[in-house]
Amino acid sequence: MHRRAFLTKLGLAAAASQLGCASTARSVAGTRRLRRVGIQLYTLRDDARRDLEHTIADIAAAGYNDVELLSSMNNFGMPAARLREILDRNGLRAPSTHVGGNAFDELDRQLADAATLGHKYIILASLPGDHPTLDDYKRWADRLNEAGRRSLTHGVWIGFHDEAGDFAPIDGVVPYDVLVERTDPSLVRLQLDTGNAAIGGRDPFELMKRYGSRYWLFHIKDVPRLGAPNDTELGKGVIDFKRLLASIDHIDEKILYVEQETYPGAPLESARRDYAYLSTLEF
Repeated sequence: MHRRAFLTKLGLAAAASQLGCASTARSVAGTRRLRRVGIQLYTLRDDARRDLEHTIADIAAAGYNDVELLSSMNNFGMPAARLREILDRNGLRAPSTHVGGNAFDELDRQLADAATLGHKYIILASLPGDHPTLDDYKRWADRLNEAGRRSLTHGVWIGFHDEAGDFAPIDGVVPYDVLVERTDPSLVRLQLDTGNAAIGGRDPFELMKRYGSRYWLFHIKDVPRLGAPNDTELGKGVIDFKRLLASIDHIDEKILYVEQETYPGAPLESARRDYAYLSTLEF
């Protein structure tokens, strides 16, 4: 996927500073820490493919409280009941899962698995297709609304997760904005992937300012520079997470997951360092 970058590090820092000042005024600066820290299982996808049970135990041992599952990858072939047993044994929750577009053709089965696994959110990981059009974004917004009407009768929210390509304008229109503005907040909630937004040329602080009340879940992902083709470990890139966390209203009601897709060494070692960074960060 082509990733554009027209922001500069200075611009992102300036936006962060503006939002950080506004948010920290609501409480004593630097006195809070996250109560729970989760991880998106894609961070450890290769480990999970080899041995999901052992990987879940490693996630718990690293200190994480929550894990976002990958129904989009069939949770590596593990049945829902068995997976719930392993999560419970390790003291982990699975508040949400990522799904592909085909999951909405079998929503009843997804909802049944959600009940077994304790999901509160079923999240579309990305818009299907290599080059979706504005009409595709509109069509999927309508489909998410309809799925949300059905899922909420089961106590489960439908969500949407951003990819970098969602921010590339089509005929001068940003498709992400089209989808967000067409989805009904009473039916669909959003998951902000901070790294994907920055890689796609959209300042995550600007998104928080514009759509902050729509974001109920987050992928906390850093980037080494805007426009980079890969992410980096938390705290080693350009995103000011101290200010970002301070800008999230009612943060204890939200769900935050570490996600890292590329690594300097073993993925598990990066996941451990990411947890140490985010769990001790004061904001």
